[in-house]
Amino acid sequence: MEHQSHPDIIKRLKRAGGHLTSVITMIENGRPCVDLAQQLHAVESALTNAKRTLIQDHIDHCLSDAAQSDASSSAAALEEFRQLAKYL
Repeated sequence: MEHQSHPDIIKRLKRAGGHLTSVITMIENGRPCVDLAQQLHAVESALTNAKRTLIQDHIDHCLSDAAQSDASSSAAALEEFRQLAKYL
């Protein structure tokens, strides 16, 4: 199932992939550690933002819908949220 946020998440992940490729090239070219750390920070930020967007979208749409359904759907939604919480 594709959510409205998925295109934005894909952009963020592609950005992270580009930064990561850049870091690898920088290491191979012997660039200073400060430059490497800056690029690695950009990778981390892009991944963190992608994860945050994905989880927030899931909570807003999937879990909210399930929580408003019958008791078994609500219980399943609660369990799913517990599983998601470990990634927050």
